[in-house]
Amino acid sequence: MTIAADQFFKKLASHLKNELPFVVYRKPDDRNINGLLQHNDDLFFVEDYTESGFAFAPFQADKKAILIPQNTSETIQCLVETYENGVSAFISEIEDDKAKESHIKLVEKAITAIENSETKKVVVSRKKEIGIEKFDMLSVFKKLVTKYPQAFCYVWYHPKGGMWIGATPETLLQVKNNQFQTMALASTQSYQGSMNVLWGEKERQEQQFVTDYIVGNIQSLVKNISVSDVETVRAGSLLHLKTKITGNLIRHSNLEQVLYTLHPTPAVCGLPKEKARAFILENENYRREFYTGFLGELNLKEIRKRNPNRRNVENNAYVSVKTVSRLYVNLRCMQYRNKKLELYVGGGITKDSDAEQEWQETVDKTRTMLDVLKG
Repeated sequence: MTIAADQFFKKLASHLKNELPFVVYRKPDDRNINGLLQHNDDLFFVEDYTESGFAFAPFQADKKAILIPQNTSETIQCLVETYENGVSAFISEIEDDKAKESHIKLVEKAITAIENSETKKVVVSRKKEIGIEKFDMLSVFKKLVTKYPQAFCYVWYHPKGGMWIGATPETLLQVKNNQFQTMALASTQSYQGSMNVLWGEKERQEQQFVTDYIVGNIQSLVKNISVSDVETVRAGSLLHLKTKITGNLIRHSNLEQVLYTLHPTPAVCGLPKEKARAFILENENYRREFYTGFLGELNLKEIRKRNPNRRNVENNAYVSVKTVSRLYVNLRCMQYRNKKLELYVGGGITKDSDAEQEWQETVDKTRTMLDVLKG
């Protein structure tokens, strides 16, 4: 149901006040903001990815995704407007020296592990905590929508699962009927006013690792695979290398198989996957929870009218109905709990990485969120 923007956000505020689960999101380059408001506070889980609703999955693949089911929720929608207000609070960009020292040591340990094993890449991360008494997450969401039009922007809330907010540039996968699409997104540098930039061998190699991994692992599930040229894309104040990968699901494959073949991707975990994941779980000094997990629409019906001149009521030839899943990697995100914002950032480490530069990359990535918290 499409409603006025002020009514849309009043509904969300009321839902939050009543401590009921909901998700509000804007898909990349979309003119609409969507909301799914659950009628009760039950905690539902995705069992086999045949369900319909909004899925929110953690980094660890052995943990179940939480589901806001479509059949127990109200679906609402409004048009995107230009929003300016952010959070009225002082947000410090000063980084803790201990945090820097700890992350550099972690990066150096990852480099050593890569040099002494078959591991090619490990993605290591950290979280930055910011104390804040009151958090107006709907104002932050509005500003994210305005500032990052090409990102998937969202707020997800469940009284039994927490509150998360983010603006991610990375699609995990999109499946429309049997048409499959994903991307390889890797490597980072700051945007300095131009898209015409040079990428080093380390960055290009990292991007190729991700592309090769995805293509190699989906070949048994997807046919007619097509890989685009590598392009430079902008995500706010950052630039990345991106490759689009498309194809068609073969008959015996299903959404769950494809998802967990991809997740976690080399862009958020490393290569080989199991060795990189083991290093992360053993050496990162916190649990990622939903950071670098995935989230998005699961098996929703998309109805489009065809040429009205060819309308045929009897056989419904004037409408096109497709089942669509659009899932995104949970990057550039933060969690609010215990009067603290927890910002999550990381970077891909290879044998050619420089620990000081990797630290600076995480600092640059925090600005996606910090920029909208300054009011």
